[in-house]
Amino acid sequence: MAVDQRLLDILICPNCHGEVEYLESESVIACRGECKYRYPVRDDIPVMLIDEAEKPKP
Repeated sequence: MAVDQRLLDILICPNCHGEVEYLESESVIACRGECKYRYPVRDDIPVMLIDEAEKPKP
């Protein structure tokens, strides 16, 4: 079972408040805004915590 589309429609990045997209093959919610953080999805539940995010490499 994948992440519910209704949930994806209302999610935003908690860091920069940018739009996000679900990358199902990688099990991540990726920020499309300024920060480009990637949030893990565990057991079909997005973990939208800044501390849990994978930050982009400089």
